[in-house]
Amino acid sequence: MRIGVISDTHDNVAAIERATETFREEEVETLIHCGDFIAPPVLPFFEGFELHGVLGNNDGEVAGLEAGFEELDGELHGRFAELEFDGKRFAVLHGELTEEVEGYAESGEYDYVCYGHHHERELREVGDTLVVNPGAQFPTVPDEHRTVAIVDTETGDVEFREV
Repeated sequence: MRIGVISDTHDNVAAIERATETFREEEVETLIHCGDFIAPPVLPFFEGFELHGVLGNNDGEVAGLEAGFEELDGELHGRFAELEFDGKRFAVLHGELTEEVEGYAESGEYDYVCYGHHHERELREVGDTLVVNPGAQFPTVPDEHRTVAIVDTETGDVEFREV
């Protein structure tokens, strides 16, 4: 299974469209959003995917985001999500506190810890856990960090794609 990971879209519709186009080209059907959607009107751009999301520090219109997820038949998990796909366990959070990200990674309970907030892509190992920050779509982010990640649960590979 190929899972798309995206974060910090910050109402950047053009970037969301490029990202979802990339995910479709890569035959991704499930998306994990690590927070900072900002406003509910961006949610319809994720239509056609099984969408899982967590709230970021800038996601203030929670009722609207919940309603938008409901319309998409997606799931907004609050500030943290534990997900499982193909027997692989994912911890998903926005990740404002690096200590929190490290705690989940060091726990050994998860195969992947996915987070955002810092607007820099990252892939590293902590024991048997892969820590993934897909990058960000915030307008001031440098091009090398305007990326999304794709996790292949069968091979364990994580690849970045520029958007």
